[in-house]
Amino acid sequence: MILFSKLEPLNNVSMRLLIIVILLLFNFQVKAQSNTEVFLFDLSTEDGVFILSNFKNISENEGYDNQPSFLDNNTILFASTRNGQTDILKYDLKYNLKLWLNFSEGSEYSPLKIPKQNAVSAIRLDKDGTQVLRTYDLKNGESEKLIDDIVIGYHTWFNENILVSSVLEDDYLSLYVSNLNTHKNQKIDEYIGRSLHKIPNTELVSYISKKIDSTWVIKSLNPITFETKLITKTLPLTEDMCWLSDGSILMAKDGILYRYQTKKDPTWREVALFKNFGINNISRLTVSPDGKKISVVGEMVNIKLEPKLENIKWIAGNWKGEAFGGQTEENWSEPSGGSMMATFKLIDNNKVAFYEIEIIREVENSLILQLKHFDNDLKGWETKDETVDFPLKEITANKVVFEGMTFEKINDNEMNVYVDIHQKDGSIETVKFNYKK
Repeated sequence: MILFSKLEPLNNVSMRLLIIVILLLFNFQVKAQSNTEVFLFDLSTEDGVFILSNFKNISENEGYDNQPSFLDNNTILFASTRNGQTDILKYDLKYNLKLWLNFSEGSEYSPLKIPKQNAVSAIRLDKDGTQVLRTYDLKNGESEKLIDDIVIGYHTWFNENILVSSVLEDDYLSLYVSNLNTHKNQKIDEYIGRSLHKIPNTELVSYISKKIDSTWVIKSLNPITFETKLITKTLPLTEDMCWLSDGSILMAKDGILYRYQTKKDPTWREVALFKNFGINNISRLTVSPDGKKISVVGEMVNIKLEPKLENIKWIAGNWKGEAFGGQTEENWSEPSGGSMMATFKLIDNNKVAFYEIEIIREVENSLILQLKHFDNDLKGWETKDETVDFPLKEITANKVVFEGMTFEKINDNEMNVYVDIHQKDGSIETVKFNYKK
């Protein structure tokens, strides 16, 4: 989030500064309206190998969703669009539940857990342009001003009494350290970025210096002594990062995740591909306290995958759900012999209503889904050689689209299947089957 201060009277502002501020405001509005999403992955880093799995879009919301931070290993906070403004959303990873934390008339950004308090801090942007860092009680959502004598854009907690922040001054961000006990704000550096993080297992905070336009660098700050030191260069013109507990840094660029090991391997190394999941334009990154989850902000890009069974093998498994007022079960095999096979049954009032046999097979450099229906006594609906066919339209990272049937991956243990059913009046009704393993 880019913050802005109130303008002085026009006769006291240079034309250059006025243009810069207008551009900053425009940039803020564009970003606030962008359709970003918050994504979650399981993260494994055993033996130095990064494995991303259990991909899920946890915001699934039209508009601006951004700035995720872990409240704990099972809870994420992020800013999300609601009713034309941005509020704080709490997402429970275990139960996939969402809860709004605040109900103010303004918008809230950059929620962070306050150390040793049952509260979070966030930037409030009121409709009159006032922007203030406030605290929000996690029990009732009530808030109060925390710091209002500097215009804070981004922040991180060093401890429960010391805050490190990016503050808007003229046309740039400056680095400040605020002591809540003494109510003093100490300016440390100028021309910095938005990414501020406590460095694990140290008494330091990292920030990004942008003093040289073409070469941005990551630096450390001791918030007690105010000493700063160079750590390394960023990826080219990239400012969002996060730390792992082993002291290595993660950054993303062009849909690729990179790692920099400050002690072992002082080189940016590619470790994972977000673009394989159809995610691009990645900005924020954050890792759970236990290092087992990673959340990123980006935009969904429907990258089409090749029509191969290998790219849809996530469909395999025993799936159960509800539809047509009864219980459904669908069992898909792993790819073998150029096909995948499934059995389906619908149980209504403790009796089988009907069965299906389904196959997805490779045909002429494409895939086709074919099925047959059977009564509960295995009498076929279709004639001997007749099948119901669904030609493939496209495959993306989380969808397999056939003409009339779509498989949508929610995560490794949940999927939706959408089936077009032709009605007697000629209309088509799309029925959704929600399945869990």
